[in-house]
Amino acid sequence: MCLRRTYVSTTLADKPTSKELHQLAMQTVGQDLEDQGYEFVAVNSEPKKDPQFVCKRNKKLFFVLVRACVYPENPESYDTELVDKLKSHADKFKAALFYAGVGFAHAAQYDLPLQKSQPYAVNYKGLQKL
Repeated sequence: MCLRRTYVSTTLADKPTSKELHQLAMQTVGQDLEDQGYEFVAVNSEPKKDPQFVCKRNKKLFFVLVRACVYPENPESYDTELVDKLKSHADKFKAALFYAGVGFAHAAQYDLPLQKSQPYAVNYKGLQKL
């Protein structure tokens, strides 16, 4: 599955914090999981408290690691050491592990600084099975 969504925000002001970006990423991924029919077992919205989502679908358990980044960082890149650690954690629970990277950029021109008061683009291509 490959998604590319663009959202526009005109009600926010100034530079978004990393926590705000994480919350936006959580909303994006949470909506995608819901649209795909996942049932939420647990949600941890704190950054770096992994996994962020524990879900079930068709009686299978899934852990979802969510990360937000700002252009030019690649939202599909992830920390392999962290993933290895989470894989062993997922194995203990017989859960599949997914990575969900969400990238943000200024909508008019990606090279411009991201501002909450300006439209922004969201680069999310769906869940990556790890």
